[in-house]
Amino acid sequence: MAPMKFSLMLVLAGCLSSASAQVVTLDYFFNREFRKASTGKAERFHYTWEDTAQTGYSVWGHIFRDLGADTRSMDAAPTAANLAGTGVYIIVDPDTEKETGQPNYIGKKDIRAITKWVKDGGVLVLLANDSANTELKNLNKLAGRFGIHFNNDLRNKVDGDKFDMAALMPAAGDPIFKTAKKMYIKEICSITIKKKAKSAFTDKGDVIMAVSQYGKGTVFAVGDPWFYNEYCNGRLTPGFDNDKAAKDLAVWLLAQAKK
Repeated sequence: MAPMKFSLMLVLAGCLSSASAQVVTLDYFFNREFRKASTGKAERFHYTWEDTAQTGYSVWGHIFRDLGADTRSMDAAPTAANLAGTGVYIIVDPDTEKETGQPNYIGKKDIRAITKWVKDGGVLVLLANDSANTELKNLNKLAGRFGIHFNNDLRNKVDGDKFDMAALMPAAGDPIFKTAKKMYIKEICSITIKKKAKSAFTDKGDVIMAVSQYGKGTVFAVGDPWFYNEYCNGRLTPGFDNDKAAKDLAVWLLAQAKK
């Protein structure tokens, strides 16, 4: 009977672990780009968990799962029902008309649903882009609810292979980036903060990342999609720690979701 009891305990432990896993949901509604696959059919790509090319988030997805999280995607508008069960909700690079024929812009209903979800304890991640490559107008309406505004500017431009032009060095004791020493993040927009929002990373007087506590929840924002495969698959110039930074942020986000 002992082996049977032990097996049952393992099964129950696995079920409990699965049930308690933090759910990290990546938005596929405001960012929904397609390309023609080799089959001739349209396929989704660009900042998705499934995209294993340079443009995808497959590496970051693996990092979250290795930390015990459950990664999911949501290709519908955010509602209370759709967000139920999600601990971390990531919105990245909302579409412009040049990227998608009929973009799904962030609207009032979306903002109400997301704001309520954060207030109740959700962790929202806003990954913007420079203004030429993302839809900032409506994203800022959402971000503004938390005291965050993505600026219409361009920082961290890189000339050729001068990668250090886009390097950021976390200070000792950084509460988020605890293991990364040198991070690469190019062509980004800076952030303006007010109300309860605080800078999570400042460089040369510009707010690069912001955090806002709203009700029981947390918002993290940065002006770039950042951790797509191209910049955290270990192929950057030696010395950059984007793979470590991606894990550092994932660890911090999951910790906020457990509070």
